[in-house]
Amino acid sequence: MGRKLEHSCSNSHSKPSCFFHFLVCKANPFWVQLTYFIVLSLLGFAALSMSKPRTDSFRPDNIDVFFTSVSAATVSSMSTVEMEVFSNTQLIIMTVLMLVGGEVFTSMLGLQLAKSRFRKHESHGGDSVNSIGHEIQLNTMSITNEKHGTDLESNIISSSNTKSLKYNATTCLGYVVLGYLLVVHVVGSSLVSVYVSMVPSAREILKSKGIKIQTFSIFTIVSTFSNCGFIPTNENMIVFKKNSGLLLMLIPQVLLGNTLYPACLRASIWVLDRVTKKVEFNYILKNHKEMDYGHLFSGVRCSLLAATVFGFVSVQFILFCSMEWNLEGLDGLSWYQKLVGSLFEVVSSRHAGESIVDLSTISSAILVLFVVMMYLPPYTSFIPPKYQKKESGKGRVGESEASGKSILECVLWSHLSYLAIFIILICITERHKLKEDPLNFNVLNITIEVISAYGNVGFSTGYSCKRRLKGEMGCTDTWAGFVGRWSNAGKFILILVMFFGRLKSFSLTSGKAWKLS
Repeated sequence: MGRKLEHSCSNSHSKPSCFFHFLVCKANPFWVQLTYFIVLSLLGFAALSMSKPRTDSFRPDNIDVFFTSVSAATVSSMSTVEMEVFSNTQLIIMTVLMLVGGEVFTSMLGLQLAKSRFRKHESHGGDSVNSIGHEIQLNTMSITNEKHGTDLESNIISSSNTKSLKYNATTCLGYVVLGYLLVVHVVGSSLVSVYVSMVPSAREILKSKGIKIQTFSIFTIVSTFSNCGFIPTNENMIVFKKNSGLLLMLIPQVLLGNTLYPACLRASIWVLDRVTKKVEFNYILKNHKEMDYGHLFSGVRCSLLAATVFGFVSVQFILFCSMEWNLEGLDGLSWYQKLVGSLFEVVSSRHAGESIVDLSTISSAILVLFVVMMYLPPYTSFIPPKYQKKESGKGRVGESEASGKSILECVLWSHLSYLAIFIILICITERHKLKEDPLNFNVLNITIEVISAYGNVGFSTGYSCKRRLKGEMGCTDTWAGFVGRWSNAGKFILILVMFFGRLKSFSLTSGKAWKLS
């Protein structure tokens, strides 16, 4: 296969075509995605740098612009500057970065690569199939048992039909994901736009800040669906905490684009199968593992995932309401607004990163709970033992994978180990501030920032001049994240954490070779 590819490239005049062939047939998916996000971040940095900010009085440093680009591309929403610094053009650029960096969009690109890879294998395998068929035809007279020859020929035809069906099913799945993406974004942005236009309080907020309604609607829906957490306002969703209707519109967006995506995708395919009666949809439902799409689960796994998601939300909601009902940030809200706001807060705490309260005012117990939720992968689910073997392929796949692991894969540490290293490195870069400003720069706040960046969430405790031990002289409070007060070295380390978190699905099984006793 590799020699054929090299030969075709050597005879080809199109270098981009050869690169695409290599990307489809040879490249490791990890390196493909890493390259994708690095290039996307660099392009975003260039576009944001060339665009003018809202005012000429303040222009972010290059490190802050690059940090913002990486944060948008990896859907992390960590911020070093206030959001209202960015102009309408820059907000549109960030919207594009969040859209093409979101998990659903990148998975759709992965489907296209898988389809292209399948087509390449078919083109190389077609000659062998034809030669086998020709050989059967030539040697028909020499076959003593005609029944065996007929069976072999029918097996080849059946195999060819199965491959053709899988290719068509992959194409259909790509269209379903694209339709899912478009419908959710169009419906969501339309609803938000209508709500903001009809509700005076929400409309006046945007008018006072000079933010266009259409830009706000599209930006917010893209950010919420991709679970990025960026909002065009400095205060995030705090200024909309009394707009319960808007919060209720955004809650489903958070779930549809992240934790409940596999369940909603399978439900969509099930409906299409019942309506259209197409064999491709039935094939997808019955052969989800063969589709090579990491977001496609079995019906049982989807049910268990949905139950786990709602279980986590329920536990968080009960604890948050019981401990933070009289929180200062919720003053002035009715009981209904508090319930909706609390539900929005706990749903966002998993991966979305949008907030209606200042996190620094929340109790330590709830913050630790949020840290645990941010650390958990999006598809964490409780699977009873009787389903575990079935979901893992009865243990055979796991055994073969374990035997085929390289030495490097075996010596890799767990994600907790790497996060501990990142926290230690940041404590080293910020060691002087840890001594001089311990109320703001403490290990808990740094840990929250690192776990939030790893989970691509965007939660931050921020920075308060009132907590400074040496007074507030020369200090100005801003709505930027806590990382905005870090050194450039600390910001760069958090950039690495965001990339590491965005690609964590490739190394979730690392550290298995280490045994503690």
